[in-house]
Amino acid sequence: MKSLAHTTTAAVALLAAAVQASSLTPPVLPLAVRNPYLTVWLANARDVPWSRWPMFYEGEDIGLGILASVPASNEVYPLLGRPHDSLLPPEYADGYNVSFPIYLGAQFDASTTNLSYLIPSPKGFSNALAPVEVIISFLSPITPTSTLRQSIPATYLSVHVSGEFDVDLYVDLNGHWVSGDRGSRIEWELHRSGIADEDGEKEILKTWRVKRETEQLLTEYRDQAEWGTLHFSAPADVRHESGTSALLRQRFSRTGTLQDVNDDFFRGIMDEEPVFAFSKSFRLNSTQPFPTRRRDSVLFTIAHVQDPVVQYASARGLTMMRPLWASWFASPEALTVFHYLDFHTAAALASNYSTQLAIDASKSGSQDYVDILALSARQVMGATTFSGTPENPILFLKEISSNGNFQTIDVIYPSFPFFLYTNPRWLAYLLEPLIEHMLSGQYPNKYAMHDLGAHFPNATGHPDGNDEYMPVEECGNILIMGLALVNSLIYEDPAWSGSMWSSQGSATYDESVDGSAFPLNALEARDGVSHLDDRWGGAEGNKGRKQARKYIERSYGLWKQWTQYLVDFSLTPETQLSTDDFAGWLANQTNLALKGVIGIRAMSGIADAVGARADAEFYLNVSSVYVKQWEEYGLSRDGTHAKLAYHWYGSWTTLYNLFADSVLCFHISNSSPAVGHETDEQKPLAPQSASKSKTGFVSDHIYRLQSEWYHAVVQRYGLPLDSRHLYTKSDWEFFAAAVTSTAVREEIVQAVALWVNETATDRPFVDLYRTEGDGGFPGPNFKARPVVGGHFAFLALERACGGKAVAGLEFLDHPAGAEEAGRPSAEAVPAQGHHGAGSSEGGDWEL
Repeated sequence: MKSLAHTTTAAVALLAAAVQASSLTPPVLPLAVRNPYLTVWLANARDVPWSRWPMFYEGEDIGLGILASVPASNEVYPLLGRPHDSLLPPEYADGYNVSFPIYLGAQFDASTTNLSYLIPSPKGFSNALAPVEVIISFLSPITPTSTLRQSIPATYLSVHVSGEFDVDLYVDLNGHWVSGDRGSRIEWELHRSGIADEDGEKEILKTWRVKRETEQLLTEYRDQAEWGTLHFSAPADVRHESGTSALLRQRFSRTGTLQDVNDDFFRGIMDEEPVFAFSKSFRLNSTQPFPTRRRDSVLFTIAHVQDPVVQYASARGLTMMRPLWASWFASPEALTVFHYLDFHTAAALASNYSTQLAIDASKSGSQDYVDILALSARQVMGATTFSGTPENPILFLKEISSNGNFQTIDVIYPSFPFFLYTNPRWLAYLLEPLIEHMLSGQYPNKYAMHDLGAHFPNATGHPDGNDEYMPVEECGNILIMGLALVNSLIYEDPAWSGSMWSSQGSATYDESVDGSAFPLNALEARDGVSHLDDRWGGAEGNKGRKQARKYIERSYGLWKQWTQYLVDFSLTPETQLSTDDFAGWLANQTNLALKGVIGIRAMSGIADAVGARADAEFYLNVSSVYVKQWEEYGLSRDGTHAKLAYHWYGSWTTLYNLFADSVLCFHISNSSPAVGHETDEQKPLAPQSASKSKTGFVSDHIYRLQSEWYHAVVQRYGLPLDSRHLYTKSDWEFFAAAVTSTAVREEIVQAVALWVNETATDRPFVDLYRTEGDGGFPGPNFKARPVVGGHFAFLALERACGGKAVAGLEFLDHPAGAEEAGRPSAEAVPAQGHHGAGSSEGGDWEL
């Protein structure tokens, strides 16, 4: 991994021009994407950026207009949005003419989207001048070493120019940023911020503050927040003005500047549309006989500040939850000033992440895979909001676009490879509110709940127990993620920690302190950068094992409760929904049953982490018996693939839950339930006879036959979910592809990449789409969802088990060995709803 010092010096250059050329042409690109309410995208990204306004993820226009003018020619150039719709035609224009720049295209990485243009030189210069290059750079930094920075609900917009003649710049925002209701009345003010120096107070920022005149707390309109304040900041030396959109844009086009005045007539968002604008003049023209190319830039920031961020049925009752940043910053002004001045550091941290991500993705896949992950990263974090305190941090998540559920477990689960690779502590913060709520007794069912509330931002729970019915799904999901967290804490060599960023920092840890096992009350400074997280786990000082024990012990009863449900009901699951609820109810789902069985095995590792050896042995033995029965029930009669359901002959399914077997290290020869948990006092359990196999928990031949089957059924745009439809889920495609042969994996990645380039969908990275035809929406229309974190499955697997997980699958790249000559045949399937071995309602069973 490149050092922070190396990336700091290159941060601005990266943002301005050096984001690697992107190979894919998606229909939509992220611009300002930070949380469920600060989420603005470049619509129609395959066209020029002035063809449409930027949009909210649901498709509504968001006012963000950028113009450039050339004083020497009186030409005005739209760069972003449609502000030129407000300008007059040539026969009526007063001293300006609308022209269009040369658009060079968009480049993007995990945190940045750059839009590049050329503005032609004005006619009449004695010397021929090269065009001015303009780069508009949007930075929503992903900073895995700094949760404090990640918690800030703000994004950067910088404009970089390079050339030999003068250019003026205009940027405006409208009230759509603070309400989804175009009729809402808004109010605004210009605030000036300063810092103290030896000469007294020095003004450094101008900030437009915009909000609804009457805020509707914790309320949405078409998924946009109806409370909170927009902070649009610029350096103190730019010009500013608020007023009717057409008047400001026309005035700038005539004069190249603004008047430094504020229209204080508050009104509705589209009532003589008020906009909030800044202008900047770039003086690039040289008086030298031979002009030289000059460079300049300006930085803006956009924040959407809410306090509270959600309401949450915590252990102490329904609570208005404050933003996490409020623990470190006394006011929104302090937050916005810090964020603005922190640009170079935030850019360096984001560049460090994006650069390493590109390196890892290119090794694990291809340049297309690099771009797929770059498109996915901001979308994952854009569904989240940090809350709590440094002693007990929490990360809330909205199930964007599918139904708005709050903290949906089966939406967190497909995203968890992103968190394992980027920063596992954020995954722990996602699970924390679910665990606290269920531990408090507010949820009556014995299985894990589906979500914390029917619609974000209100986590009021389900005290009647009538949440969406996915009992096996959610129990399996949370147990798999629980052991994944435990395993991520246990590593000897930081070079092979689950996330290379989380292994940095201090190993000091006091497990006796009340609060989270993963607090943020000891932020550090390293390499001249402050406010960095301490180390996540690790062997030094036995920190990882201490954290794992503290994390699990508090809620150990819950983990056992969820596992018992799986022991009773997962091997032959009754009619119910899986996470793919749009596909309908079904009994004896093969893929769902596998998740439940792996969940039981995961509990063996969780129990082992807290020294509960009897429990660990029990769950290991049960799961080892179950997995063999599952194989008998789940394979087709000819033994070539897994069936969709035990009783559905002639069907097939994508067995994406097989990924959990590998990422949890179960497929490593003779692996223990939780790799690396040995201490002087306690040794890992040896697998019992039922699971003694050099092929691991799930047999090698299951991996091989599924890999071969995927090759046979993959379509133009990807791998269908199952035999019922020609639609797919991109997250599950990458889960499935991660545990196939290299050739099949590449085949699936290339199919998804082709879909990105050709799909007819017109929303942020769609995860449910047709694999044939125009690659469009099959209905329902999913978009901008955090489940695209599943695209990181290759990278999570590369770093799992100390780097051994992928090695455990190398056999897939070689012909089948003699040990696979005999595959078990499918046996009679038990009646629907029969409880498997170990059931409290079944008969006798043996281990």
